[in-house]
Amino acid sequence: MSVPLLDLSRQYAYLKPDLDKAVINVLTHGKFILGPEVKELEEIVAKLCNTKYAWGVASGTDALLLALRAAGVKAGDEVITTDFSFFATAGIIVRFGAEPVLVDIEPDSYNIDPNLIEAAITDKTKVIIPVHLFGQIADMDPIMEIAKKHNLKVVEDAAQSIGSTYKNKTAGSMGDFGCFSFFPSKNLGAGGDGGIVCCNDDDDGEMVRMLRNHGAKPKYYHKIVGYNSRLATMQAAVLLVKYPHLQKWSEKRIDHAKIYNDAFASIDAIKTPVVKEYTTFHIYNQYTIAVANRDEVLAKLKADNIGCEVYYPVPFHSQECFKELGYNDSDLPHSTKAANEVMSLPIYPEMTPEEQTIVIDAVKKAI
Repeated sequence: MSVPLLDLSRQYAYLKPDLDKAVINVLTHGKFILGPEVKELEEIVAKLCNTKYAWGVASGTDALLLALRAAGVKAGDEVITTDFSFFATAGIIVRFGAEPVLVDIEPDSYNIDPNLIEAAITDKTKVIIPVHLFGQIADMDPIMEIAKKHNLKVVEDAAQSIGSTYKNKTAGSMGDFGCFSFFPSKNLGAGGDGGIVCCNDDDDGEMVRMLRNHGAKPKYYHKIVGYNSRLATMQAAVLLVKYPHLQKWSEKRIDHAKIYNDAFASIDAIKTPVVKEYTTFHIYNQYTIAVANRDEVLAKLKADNIGCEVYYPVPFHSQECFKELGYNDSDLPHSTKAANEVMSLPIYPEMTPEEQTIVIDAVKKAI
């Protein structure tokens, strides 16, 4: 029996009447760009994140783009971020002609190590981007203290962590900006690309709002040159149907994680996810284990039709497009090790107990 890494068709089948109705409603009212559903979603996400503003944008990547632009990043600046994340985190920095300054990760959480950030700050540093990887928030208190000390902006890359909490503070609420992705595989996923930017400062909020719509204020009057980056009304409608289920879906992922943890607890060869003491809600966007012979185990699981994936096989410093940054594996040993050992297993809410047992047995056999 095969077990997929993710099966969104099950989610659709569960929500089909409401999703179909929501989509048809948008087709009927015809307000496809910044329609009423977008405003409603923005209000919901702002409330979830306890922020004054939330502006829907075209993707999680664009959320980072607009946040960095609003934070004043320009050519020649430096932006400190993790070495281990999805490519957009570092790629978007280069889009401005700025330089990503890469910091190693904690070996247990895979999030940026706050203890290494201050040493990476120079007079060119403008922003710190912590990434809340796999659904667990980075250690934000020391990061915010460092940012305040050096007068730096903080942009939370919360693409994988909507609804997760750190000392009961919600992802996206602690930095100057919180950036989320609604890519379909996320805990709250749209029917395509989508994202949102949260913030509290009035000027920052107004800047993001203008930037997403070509810099116009009002329409056809352009104070700045912005982007075409608006969350489609259709995607907002889909997200509004799914949002009431987000909490229970994340809780179901936690249940699956506990079952995996118990099953693998006696196997020394498997490093299971570590939940840090400051984490009050880990949403498990991914369930990521680490094994020394990862590629061999991965091949065996795929041969048994078990869905599995590596997030991420190449740290930023090893990407060909970043070779001119001049980093070596020895400069970033923990991210290098993680990239060689991590692999993620199915954890989506609709996975059945039988399927999870099959995955567990297959992993044990492969190990």
